[in-house]
Amino acid sequence: MKITASSDLEWATITPDKVIVANTEKVWICSPFAENTQFAESMTGIANTAITRRLLDGAMGAAKMAIPFSCSPPDLTPNQLVWQLVSAYHLAHAIPILMKEAGQRFAIALRHDLSNWAFEQAKEEADRDRLALLDIQSLGYRAEELVAAIIPSVSTTLLDYFQRSVKDIDPIDCVGYIHATECLSHSEGKEHIQAIDNLLPENINATRCLRMDSSLSNDSEKVEQNADLIARLSSPERTRVIRACYETSLLLFSLPRKGYLVESELEEMLQPFRSEA
Repeated sequence: MKITASSDLEWATITPDKVIVANTEKVWICSPFAENTQFAESMTGIANTAITRRLLDGAMGAAKMAIPFSCSPPDLTPNQLVWQLVSAYHLAHAIPILMKEAGQRFAIALRHDLSNWAFEQAKEEADRDRLALLDIQSLGYRAEELVAAIIPSVSTTLLDYFQRSVKDIDPIDCVGYIHATECLSHSEGKEHIQAIDNLLPENINATRCLRMDSSLSNDSEKVEQNADLIARLSSPERTRVIRACYETSLLLFSLPRKGYLVESELEEMLQPFRSEA
């Protein structure tokens, strides 16, 4: 029996063997190959905004559960913070460039709602990379030289996915990428920022970039706005966005392919870019 997405039920295939399903009360994962499954066919119908949000959250939760953590992140140190900021710079630097391209592609396809959204994303994220440079400089490094020389592997992987999404014939997957990255960055709260402040001398401000991307920022409502936009998309588009949200979250939750860099490795890589006293 073919089921249509309704006011109280939606679903999306996130991998060949995983379907994420949500209603007004819960979200769960099932297999499209299960006997008598109702969700082997693609979702159709009009979305319920609250359930679409639940599906998006569920996709990110499913990605986190799918990652087999073999080691814990290293303790936060000044070197680890610099490394995070270098990664943040590269990710922030790419957004205005790629979202302008996505906006142009959506405009050509006469998708003016998505085009306007993409151009707005590009505008809002302009100069965000400068905050990362200021933070790196505050920590005692020649920031522009450092980011020109080093791109962390996690950033490279995410940027490759982001670029492929934007340059697709239909760049709709970039909506899922943006939603996932914004959701997960805004999940960082006051405690995380305070831990960084406690790590550094009182006269050093190196959390401008991280604060802007955290729950402490004034633009955290963007996550809700993104979810509202996604809920207004067609069923095939919503499915693609939810799957892209899952795939992006997998990359964000995954450990670096070669494991975390140890302190001595970071020191060796960062030392040449220290500012002279």
